[in-house]
Amino acid sequence: MEKYQEIERSIIKKYRKDIWSKFVHAVQEYDLIQENDKVMVCISGGKDSFLMAKCVQELVRHGKVPFEAHYVVMNPGYSNQNMEKILHNAEILNLPIEVFQSDIFEVVNTVASKSPCYLCARMRRGYLYNKAKELGCNKIALGHHFDDVIETTLLSMLYGAEIKTMMPKLHSENFIGLELIRPLYLIKEKDIMAWAKSNDLIFLNCACKFTEAKASTEEEGKRKEVKKLIQELKKQNEEIDHNIFKALDNINLNCVLGTKRDGKYESFLDTYEK
Repeated sequence: MEKYQEIERSIIKKYRKDIWSKFVHAVQEYDLIQENDKVMVCISGGKDSFLMAKCVQELVRHGKVPFEAHYVVMNPGYSNQNMEKILHNAEILNLPIEVFQSDIFEVVNTVASKSPCYLCARMRRGYLYNKAKELGCNKIALGHHFDDVIETTLLSMLYGAEIKTMMPKLHSENFIGLELIRPLYLIKEKDIMAWAKSNDLIFLNCACKFTEAKASTEEEGKRKEVKKLIQELKKQNEEIDHNIFKALDNINLNCVLGTKRDGKYESFLDTYEK
């Protein structure tokens, strides 16, 4: 059996409960992939996006709903060593990737000294949407997982003074007809790490030249702080992360001070007397 076949088997067999079943459940629960969709699967080089690509590949082969997948790697300015690592892992995993170039790292390193991660994320999104249009895709798949959702929620509350989260799918505001989906939405990071370790796979972490050369950015520091907070809370209550997730699907509008939709704010006082 080839190495990539062993890796595929591990997703379906050994990690069926923690990875494959949750992947399929998210796709079905949130209606992420529909018949005749053309999905551009974005691979950054990390463990999350590579696992997502393998799960999507398996779904293309054996799923009940016919759809197409294009596996794309955007090179924002990786070092040769990091780019070679991505290509090597794609070969091991038997993923037919397409690489395209951008100058994001160079621009961010020149322009954004205080918030590089924010600008980088925005630029990446624009390049990816344009590439999806070029390929004729109607959906873009990103590798955000369950822990990303919980951390983003707390970051919004503690530093943004609002309750919002990372959605399983959303329509693009600037690219009509394009939708962003997150198939790993229900999968925990610890299980992704266990899968990678059990298959002796070594992936990139953040390969940004900006953060490699300088200390952690403010955005990175806040996310690490929130991640540590969640870990501490879980020592007292193992279900903390699940409860935060469930709360986002169980909001009691009778007991909140105000809500906002499409930028329009509504106070509880607006309907209180009624």
